Amino acid sequence: MSFSSEVKKESAQVLSAARHCQIAELAAVIALTGRIEITEKGEHILWVHTENPYVADKFFKLVDKVSGKKCEVSTRLSANRKTMTYTVVLTDNEACVWILKALKYMGTDGELEDSFPLAADSVVQLSCCKRAFIRGAFLASGSLGDPKKAYHFEIVTDTKERALVLAEIMESLNIKARITQRKNHFIVYLKEGDEIVDILAVIEAPVALMNLENIRVMKDVRNKVNRKVNCETANIEKTAKASARQLADIEYIRDTKGLEWLPDGLHDVAVTRLENPDLPLKELGAKLMTPLGKSGVNHRLARISKLAKDLRGKE
Repeated sequence: MSFSSEVKKESAQVLSAARHCQIAELAAVIALTGRIEITEKGEHILWVHTENPYVADKFFKLVDKVSGKKCEVSTRLSANRKTMTYTVVLTDNEACVWILKALKYMGTDGELEDSFPLAADSVVQLSCCKRAFIRGAFLASGSLGDPKKAYHFEIVTDTKERALVLAEIMESLNIKARITQRKNHFIVYLKEGDEIVDILAVIEAPVALMNLENIRVMKDVRNKVNRKVNCETANIEKTAKASARQLADIEYIRDTKGLEWLPDGLHDVAVTRLENPDLPLKELGAKLMTPLGKSGVNHRLARISKLAKDLRGKE
C-alpha cells in the first residue's frame, strides 16, 4: 500500500463528533467527487462514483450521520479485473434536499444555485470545520507522494476559483499552499516537509505523521553522514594532490642539485617526506629530527616548492 493510501485509510476512519464538522467534510467530498441529479419527477439524488473504497466509506458514513438515511452501495469490477469501482447513492429526496440546503447548494426556495461554491463561508466558519473540510478534500481528490523520495502533497480541483478557496482555507490554518495548473485542472500543493507534517496534523492522521517524522529523521542523518563523507573525501583528495606536488618538487631538487643542496631544516623535511609520501603534515612533523608542528612543516615544504620553482625557471 502506498503512503498516500495509508494516509487516506487512516483519515477515513476519523469521524467528527460535531454535526457541523460532518457537514463540512461532506461538503468537500460532494464538491470534489460527488454528483447531484434531478429525476424526471423532480426528486434529487446524491451520489459518488469512485475507485477509492475510503471515499465511498466516508461518504456513506457522513450521509448516515447528518441525515439518518442509508445510501445504496454497488460495486463493479473492471474489464481487466484489476480495478474495483464503488457507487454510493442517496435516493431519499427529503434527505438530499436537507443536505443540499445545509451545504448552501440549494436556496430556501428549493432551487439549486447556478454555481456550487467549493465551500460556503458558513459551512467552514469554525477552525474545526475547516480541518474536517480539508480532510474530506484530501480523501476525495488528494494524493501524497512517498516521503522517502520527495515531499509532495496535493489536492486537485476543476477550477481556479475552487483552488483559491481551498488555498485560503489552508492559509487560515497557517499552512501556505501554492497553486499550479496541470492541463484542465488546478492543483493546490505543498512541497516542504514541515508543511506536510502540519497538514497531516490537520487531517488527523497521527500514525502517518509519526512515520513521516521517522523518515525525515533518517533522511537527515543520512544527509549529514553523506556531507561528512564528502567533506572527508575532498580533504583526502586535497591532501593527496598537495603531497604529490611536494614529492615532485623534492624529487626535482634531488635529481638536479641533490638534497644536500638544501639547508639542514629543509633537508630533514625533504628526506622525511620522501620516506613517508602519504603521511599527514602533523604526523610528518613528529618524525623530524627536530619535531615541528603542522604549520612549521607546511612552511618548510612551501620553501622547498619555491626553490624548485626557481630552479625550473632558470632552466
